[in-house]
Amino acid sequence: MNTVSSQDTVVSARADGPIGRIVLDRPEAMNAITVELGLQLENALCELAERVNVIVVRGAGGNFSVGGDFHELERLRAAGPEALRPLFENFGRACAAISGLPVPVVAVVEGNATAGGFELMQASDIALVRADAKLADNHANFGQVPGGGSSQRLPRLIGRQRALGHILSGERLSGEQAAEWGLAYRSFAPDAFEEGVAAFVERLAGKDRTALGKIKRLVHDGLKMPLVDGLAKELATVIDHVGGDAAGAGITSFTRSEGA
Repeated sequence: MNTVSSQDTVVSARADGPIGRIVLDRPEAMNAITVELGLQLENALCELAERVNVIVVRGAGGNFSVGGDFHELERLRAAGPEALRPLFENFGRACAAISGLPVPVVAVVEGNATAGGFELMQASDIALVRADAKLADNHANFGQVPGGGSSQRLPRLIGRQRALGHILSGERLSGEQAAEWGLAYRSFAPDAFEEGVAAFVERLAGKDRTALGKIKRLVHDGLKMPLVDGLAKELATVIDHVGGDAAGAGITSFTRSEGA
């Protein structure tokens, strides 16, 4: 695995053929987020995106992430409010970077995904969850306020009622419930989790990188504009794409298989 920072490696990353694999690697702390982890996560995402077709993000030791490291928070608080800024800015930049990457980012979620871990899941393009995972924006349970995007992304994903009800109560969701709410693409039973994740990721990895990137860009950009503008952008994109070499190869492959 490649070291992505000069500090202790708390995020490991490697390219496995067309699949980029990122691991939040603080299992002893349930992958709690620190200043350094946020920095390394952004670096790993941006570096791998240049070399692979899909990026998988998961946590070490059976948990995704429990959010901000309270020991780190205590240390930073002692130095004054401005000392806290890098913790939230680094992690926020890592989450924000995902939508701009030219490849899909898949969060593979098991165990605990709470607070910042839950926010990273929301920021990912696709989430695959173990049915018995424990998910929550539980900031309010500890007298805290979301700082990794939950107050903004969650209402856009599931609507104001569910988002406010969840964030204010801090109630726990299972992976199965998350999929029912539209927070995850698919949940898998524990005994089918690894096999299901591998099959889905390999399916994505085998597709044309250019097409995946353009589809992702259309969806993310389209959500920020009126429908009529999004449709116009899609029309311009498909005309440009179908005239290119990658689409031509796909069309030729399809027509030949029909004639076989």
